[in-house]
Amino acid sequence: MTSTAADISSTLLDWYDAHARSLPWRNPPGNPVPNDAAWPYRVWLSEVMLQQTTVAAVKPYFAKFTSTWPNIEALAAASDEEVMAAWAGLGYYSRARNLVKCAGIVAARGGFPRTEARLRELPGLGAYTAASIAAIAFGERAVVVDANVERVISRLFAIEDPLPGSRKTIRQRADEITPRSRAGDFAQAMMDLGSQVCTSKTPRCLLCPLQDVCAGRKLGDPERLPVKPPKKAKPEIAGTAFWIEKDTHVWIVTRQGTGMLGGMRALPDDGWSARADGSGRRPLEGEWDTIGTVRHTFTHAHLTLSVERTSAVSDPSGQGEWWPIARIDDAGLPTLFAKAARLAIR
Repeated sequence: MTSTAADISSTLLDWYDAHARSLPWRNPPGNPVPNDAAWPYRVWLSEVMLQQTTVAAVKPYFAKFTSTWPNIEALAAASDEEVMAAWAGLGYYSRARNLVKCAGIVAARGGFPRTEARLRELPGLGAYTAASIAAIAFGERAVVVDANVERVISRLFAIEDPLPGSRKTIRQRADEITPRSRAGDFAQAMMDLGSQVCTSKTPRCLLCPLQDVCAGRKLGDPERLPVKPPKKAKPEIAGTAFWIEKDTHVWIVTRQGTGMLGGMRALPDDGWSARADGSGRRPLEGEWDTIGTVRHTFTHAHLTLSVERTSAVSDPSGQGEWWPIARIDDAGLPTLFAKAARLAIR
């Protein structure tokens, strides 16, 4: 590294030593990597949960998972239904499906691989997550770039090219300032700087340890970096969910293992998808009451879901189970269907 790069990493690590966030999955700054088989598991679990999700949202889920399944072997032994139910409400449910697959593979091989390249081979681990685990769990030098780091690097070096085309340059610049020692601390220092100081709106430049060397700040308008293309409008889709009651129970189905909310318990619906409205076809003949609608935003679409209710004397067609309405919170419904359930029983 050049002296400038060394100065940047040293300054940032000094700042991290004084200002690091205390998080339940984090090793205090400056401490050696824990020699504990459960440590890589906790790092992996937290990093998967934190994909596109805030720290505040992840904390209670991380506590629940590590209490219920304290190590990779325990998680690997859990049923898919248990894990998916525990994940309910955290969103991006493909992460939970990959979590189950990954736990089985890692437990069978006796632990996590140490290198970024080998970690990339595991289900659900992309470039950022693999690099982060390699650095934080094993102390390996890895270039860790998430949205926070993209923002810090874009401003630090005044990278004017718009995303996503600028990502190659951002990674090269991040590589230049990534030290060989304290790799995990450096990665987390960059994340903390981006989330706490170099924020997307109204960055707190006067509190930044890198303010004197930040090219974006010298240009006078760091907030405009990184340059992003305009967002495309999300399509609007519509569908219907069905609340079918029988003897203080409601009919619950398990969605197909792939696709939106795959593998999750849910109310039956009319087949809506991210690309198409539902058919409106009801699963039972009889009298139905429309009790309202709920709105939900997915990554690729906005959904308006009508909720219809009826009483049944026999089982609907297809696989499902009668779930006690009084225990509906224990079913592990994803947020969308939990909203529909609250509408039905309020």
